[in-house]
Parts: sequence; structure tokens; C-alpha cells
Amino acid sequence: MFKIFIVEDDRQLVRLIEEHLQKFGFLTKTVTNFDAVLSEFEEFTPDLVLLDVNLPRFDGYYWCRQIRNKSTCPILFISARDGKMDQVMALENGADDYITKPFDYEIVTAKINSQLRRAYGTYASSQSGRTITISGLSLDVERLTISLNGETVELSHTEAIILDELMKKHERVVSRDSLLEKIWDDQAFVDDNTLNVYITRVRKKLASLQIEDALQTIRGQGYRLQETWGNKE
Repeated sequence: MFKIFIVEDDRQLVRLIEEHLQKFGFLTKTVTNFDAVLSEFEEFTPDLVLLDVNLPRFDGYYWCRQIRNKSTCPILFISARDGKMDQVMALENGADDYITKPFDYEIVTAKINSQLRRAYGTYASSQSGRTITISGLSLDVERLTISLNGETVELSHTEAIILDELMKKHERVVSRDSLLEKIWDDQAFVDDNTLNVYITRVRKKLASLQIEDALQTIRGQGYRLQETWGNKE
């Protein structure tokens, strides 16, 4: 039974979300103290978090960063704020997806199931214990890390999936559609800008390992991981 932690201050909406999710067998818990979101998260140890942006005291972006420092579990924002920058900020702060209100509960459930499959289901089990290394750059799919020259950087599940695809096909172009198929099962509901944000996050993770200009955008086609590190002749 998957556990869903709901951080939302609209009590009527919380009740409806919980009723819907519980019908599908999810165990839910709603935050009770908005000053202690992280403590309640750690006590409940959820498999996925639903998180609003507008909250008492600190906003959802703040709590997303705090949770992400402790866990790689999927985080889905649910918010009435539908601006492009709101969604970008959510992804930049570590979220895995962003759903705008008002929303269809079936879509919320589909997105939750998609993230759970990526994090704990078919993809996760099939990749367990696997690493891929190119000229010293090593991706550990199970541990969600990428390393080079003794330095290691942590990744989100989505970032790891993107790098896995790019590293398996390095020096070749990987289409945007191909990446979307790997990341989201329900592509019809994915904002095209979302992939752009994740690519930016992957570039930042590579840059923290002193890898610059390796992840290239091929206009009209997709992306390519060009080897710019290591001892190339």
C-alpha cells in the first residue's frame, strides 16, 4: 500500500483528494502543523508527496527543498497558480511534476501512479543495481547518483532517467519524444516546458562535476550527450 502525504490547507479539497485516493487503495495523511511539515513527513515516511504552493508560514517551494534534502520520493505540486514561472520554480526546487487547479481527479491519480511506477515499480526494479560509465563518468541508477573524479552528485528519479538515456546513446541524438516516453506514461498531460526545465537541471548537475557544454540541444531533433570530459585524444 503506497503512502501519500498531502500538504494542502484547503480542508474541503483535502477531503475530496483523500476520498478519491483511498478508493484506489492509497494510505493518506494530511499535514496537521504547517510549521512542522518536514517532521510530519519524516514520521509518516510517505512514498509520494502532494504539495500546494500557497501555504501558511512558508510556501511549498520552501518545503519542497526541505523534503528533497531528506528524500528522493516523488513530489507533485497541486496549485491554482498556473503561471509558467510557478511551474519552473517548482521543478527547479526539486518537484517531479506540477498540476494546476482545478484539476480532474483521474488525471491526478494517473500522474501519481506514473510517478510511483517510475520510482518503485517496473522501471526501478529493472534498473536495480545497474551502473553505466563513460570515460570515468559513472551513473548509478539505483542510488540516483552520478560521479566523476571522486566527486558525487545526487539526482532525482527523473534526472537519472534522462541521463541514463543520454549516456546509453551518447554521441547520438535522443529525441524529445523518446525522453518524454521514458519519463512520463501520460504524455498527453505534460507541458512541453517541463522537459526543458529538467534538461536545465541535468546541465546544472553536470556542471557541478565540472562538465560543461556536454548536454547539447539539437534544434528540431532533441538532445545529445557529447563527451567533453576525460582524456580524449
